[in-house]
Amino acid sequence: MTRLGVIGHRGYVDAGLGAVLRSLGAIAPRLGMELFTEQDLLEEGAPGVLLEDPASLDALLTLGGDGTLLRGARLLQAHQVPILGVNLGRLGFLTGTPAEQFEASLTRFAAGDYTVETRIALHATVFDSTGIARQDWFALNDVVLHKGGFARVVSLRVAANDETIATFAADGVVICTPTGSTAYSLSAGGPILFPTLETLLVTPVSAHALAIRPVVLPADWVITVQADDAPEELLVTLDGQPGTSFGVGETLSVSRAPHGIGIVRFPGGTFFNTLRQKLGWGGLPQRD
Repeated sequence: MTRLGVIGHRGYVDAGLGAVLRSLGAIAPRLGMELFTEQDLLEEGAPGVLLEDPASLDALLTLGGDGTLLRGARLLQAHQVPILGVNLGRLGFLTGTPAEQFEASLTRFAAGDYTVETRIALHATVFDSTGIARQDWFALNDVVLHKGGFARVVSLRVAANDETIATFAADGVVICTPTGSTAYSLSAGGPILFPTLETLLVTPVSAHALAIRPVVLPADWVITVQADDAPEELLVTLDGQPGTSFGVGETLSVSRAPHGIGIVRFPGGTFFNTLRQKLGWGGLPQRD
């Protein structure tokens, strides 16, 4: 019996979530799956019992968009559990299964007809001005330090393994994994990295100098960021979710998390095919 965790985004109730949940309830028993479902979905009539202990799961099913899969990754953190993401949203870059292929994909998963891509993740900590750690997080995509609503650049001193890389006059800085290289970092001008590489990427956001460019670093290095000056508090976000405020004298430290995240992939799909389909990568389509 496979212990399958189920989480989802209630905002997709009118975009196929209800149909997927009904299908899940119908086919899970014959596939030998025991369902453990988060409270929000149980309130929507989803099958299963309450999900309380992620460590007890054999796999996690996420129903929504990439944000839901990222939430699932943060839920699992150190637990080595593969994630099967079902896309109910618009982009679905990380979620490899379209809603219309849900039953077929779950059947293939139950039969073992899949691979698991292991992606490195990030551990981030904010230290106060006395060097005391006050908050830490896990992230699969990225950690971003950025300004709030004020209209001026800030000075950010970025170091790797205690050696200064540069002082950025910029709107912020993105520190991401290869998985996150196609998210905020890409829109800030960063390169696309193959998702299973083991590297870290530092990308300035709207840098006020032509010479400042993204930097790719070894995955086992520790990246630190300090604000030399800021007219107001800065913000730290993790995978697009609010983390904490950040002030002058504090230090943001980002390193590779001790454990990665496994994402389910089925034979036939490739990373570059996803880039072409989802991001329009590669230029104009060929004409007949």
